[in-house]
Amino acid sequence: MAKTKTQPWDVAEYLETPEDMAAYLEAALEEGDPALVAAALGDIARAKGMAQIARETGLGRESLYKALSPEGNPEFATVLKVVQALGLRFRAVAAAQGSTDQPQ
Repeated sequence: MAKTKTQPWDVAEYLETPEDMAAYLEAALEEGDPALVAAALGDIARAKGMAQIARETGLGRESLYKALSPEGNPEFATVLKVVQALGLRFRAVAAAQGSTDQPQ
């Protein structure tokens, strides 16, 4: 049986525009999983350059890598600093009445 050859795939290589980054973060937020949101922020930060994000937030590069990993648990203040440094913003919209798509 022939072995299938695979190559590593890194989403950060494909997040090229602010619109790409916003759509990726929005999709993660819709899932309602905090670890997924942190990891998505990490992917976007790597796409923009983690060193640049660290400088803009005043946070250490290594601590950002750790906080924005799937195993990380960043403080909300860190999340807000990173989102701002990425040139993104959060916004709230009213959930539809009777919607079954609410996070658990």
